[in-house]
Amino acid sequence: MAAPGAAHPGRPGAVVVRPANEVTWDDLAAVFGDRGYPATCWCQRQVLGDRVWYATPPEERARLLHEQTSCDDPDAPTTSGLVAFLDGEPAGWVAVGPRPSFRRLRGSPVPWTGRAAGDAQDKDDPDVWAVACFVVRAGFRGLGLTYDLARAAVDLARERGAAAVEGYPILDPSGAPITWGENSVGSVQAFRAAGLEEVARPTVRRRVLRRDLRPRGA
Repeated sequence: MAAPGAAHPGRPGAVVVRPANEVTWDDLAAVFGDRGYPATCWCQRQVLGDRVWYATPPEERARLLHEQTSCDDPDAPTTSGLVAFLDGEPAGWVAVGPRPSFRRLRGSPVPWTGRAAGDAQDKDDPDVWAVACFVVRAGFRGLGLTYDLARAAVDLARERGAAAVEGYPILDPSGAPITWGENSVGSVQAFRAAGLEEVARPTVRRRVLRRDLRPRGA
């Protein structure tokens, strides 16, 4: 799968988004860089949960991400995310997969609180997928890559048979800007552009957005 991105003002070229198993580990590691939070987290906090994440050194987190993505193995049956390339340069990453694979979501009230009456959620339902984390490489931010990645995440979830896909962004009601670190969960605008709609407001600043990919109960 290679998904071309839409044009964005100020973007110097074309965007292509690929499943992580179809790219090299060197490409993915370039997105995370060698300093700052992405280079120490390696997109493992959502996967491991806080307690295990704190006890796991960065080198092991990187190894786990390599294992989860199956980088360098285009024949792998599964992968844990997508990589965006801008004019051939690795530029962004999004983690997307069955919601139960993200232990931190399971232990958080955010995905489960404030939904409409009767909208019970099975925490172990593998047919509901989550878009859990975005990383945009330093030097490529502000070019709309999270929009491309969110759209591609929905497409991947659909192709892999998901019944629905969800995101859990932060939106400050005062209009204050969201820091880059907090924006790792994605923006409301990017999820809406990918066709997700708000289904809950579990806290003042958190939103739950969802897109059903097939009729409920199907």
